[in-house]
Amino acid sequence: MTKRHGYALLTALVAVVVMISAAIYVGFSGVFGGDDDIQAGGAHPRSSAAPASTGTWAGSWSASPAGGEPGTETNGFFGHSIRNIVHTSVGGNAARITLSNLYGQSPLRITHASIAVASAPNNPTALSDTMRRLTFSGNSSVVIQPGQQAVSDALRITVPSDSDMLVTTYSPTPSGPVTYHPQARQMSYVARGDRTEEPSGTLYNQQSPYWRYLSALDVLSNEAQGTVVVIGDSLTDGITSTMGANRRWTDILAERLRTESGAPRYGVVNQGISGNRILADGFGRPANNPSGLSRFERDALSRSGVRAVIIDLGINDILRTPQQTDPTKIVDGLRELTRQAHARGLRAVGATLMPFQGHPGYRPDLEAVRQTVNAQIRAGKVFDSYVDFDRALRDPYNPRRLLDQYDSGDHLHPSDSGYRKMAESLDLSSLRGSTGAEL
Repeated sequence: MTKRHGYALLTALVAVVVMISAAIYVGFSGVFGGDDDIQAGGAHPRSSAAPASTGTWAGSWSASPAGGEPGTETNGFFGHSIRNIVHTSVGGNAARITLSNLYGQSPLRITHASIAVASAPNNPTALSDTMRRLTFSGNSSVVIQPGQQAVSDALRITVPSDSDMLVTTYSPTPSGPVTYHPQARQMSYVARGDRTEEPSGTLYNQQSPYWRYLSALDVLSNEAQGTVVVIGDSLTDGITSTMGANRRWTDILAERLRTESGAPRYGVVNQGISGNRILADGFGRPANNPSGLSRFERDALSRSGVRAVIIDLGINDILRTPQQTDPTKIVDGLRELTRQAHARGLRAVGATLMPFQGHPGYRPDLEAVRQTVNAQIRAGKVFDSYVDFDRALRDPYNPRRLLDQYDSGDHLHPSDSGYRKMAESLDLSSLRGSTGAEL
């Protein structure tokens, strides 16, 4: 080989290496976004050492949009930074969020959004060096039309399991009403001005018992095999659980799935809405508190990595005005949810309806409806399998009411001990498998 031919071959090899390197860079930029790690002023925060190119997308946290926040009809929440605190079920090495303007009546303009690990539970201060800017199709700003949602680009960040995360948004223009989840049982925070990428929580001096705009946090995880979605009412929302303590029954379920030997490694997302019914929507357009049937596609079947659905609905159909006194209609509604899950190849696990004697809405005829629905569930003709919350929490000497230690005091909603008992009652193996119910 002549020297000239040797130089030519070397040049060609260098060109091939450059082309391959560029292709790899473009591939990673396409997945994670070229500006994901850029902060205000052009500073680049330290990247996570965890690999972010492999794994399974799973839901780590979610909350169902439940309505438009009262008092925000005209101006929304413009000119303020909203720092939502959410608790993860599973961890990962990349993340993305979903923002919702479902109940907005004008475009929602978000000019900055960020994510960080909280420095301590229930604390608006970010853990050192974890603040990251979120982008949407490569841009730091996004406009979300009324009735729509936006999913951020995937972002390299180490998300710990069983930990609080800070997701902050800023909107500079009026855009009400604010889409929110009212029964968070978690305090979040608000600051004046654009403090989206401010690590300190000092200026976040306004507390909020709501989650605003944010409806999901997904992670790219090497530990999770998928997601289990729990769709329910206030019993799933956990409205009588201790504030800020993550003692809803779904939190205990997530703990079991993380720690118990042989358990499926699923993220858990809680899609409970207080007051929710299977059959009837609330008022408004779009409906506040949409029925289980109308929101099942949005809140359950469309969640990231969903493998199984747990359905805990029906008690409000019996209790709320107008009371549904025909158990067949309730059972048919539950069977329809199971059919929809089967159409997506998903397993449907249901729950028996818990007792409520002593509650102001109790009537013997309504108790008979509950008993009939439970009999159908136990007969195996409604779900693929079921968890018997009724048997687990009722008073054995008076099965029409909750056992005192599991009763929050209103004779309908559980105490923290009751929520734990609910989670402990679920056979985790029921979340696996594909045998369908005979409907």
